[in-house]
Amino acid sequence: MSCTQSAYRKYHNTETAVAKVSLYNDLLLAADNVQVSALCLLDLTAAFDTVDHELLLLRLERQFGLRGTVLQWFKSYLLDRSFQVLQGGLMSSIVHILCSVPQGSVLGPKLFILYTADMEDIANKHQVTIHSFADDTQLYLCCTRNHRQTSTVHH
Repeated sequence: MSCTQSAYRKYHNTETAVAKVSLYNDLLLAADNVQVSALCLLDLTAAFDTVDHELLLLRLERQFGLRGTVLQWFKSYLLDRSFQVLQGGLMSSIVHILCSVPQGSVLGPKLFILYTADMEDIANKHQVTIHSFADDTQLYLCCTRNHRQTSTVHH
């Protein structure tokens, strides 16, 4: 599991997330050094409900090397799920779950983190500082005002 994720890891919690991300201090230091800062706070609403099963299974296989029986176990855990609600003696229709990881489970949050693992690789590639706590992610960078990219359009 990523070292930039503070949720669902042994000895990691909201306190380690706050201690790990020196965001406020970094932004103040950047301002003192006459740098420009950009901050993006991602709070993915209903994030666990948006996990695409096929994409998650593909990532488990290609990025994390799961094969054979283990991958089949995850397929059976994720696919062909449904639910019904009983209220006041009335039963709802069956709803087939096409995406999401099971909430309230031990595996659900960990699968979500594996599903979004490449976000850290992308941030690192672009020299953006990243830290997450479950589905909340902070991305930021600081640079001098002259360190911007310009593009020229040719007609």
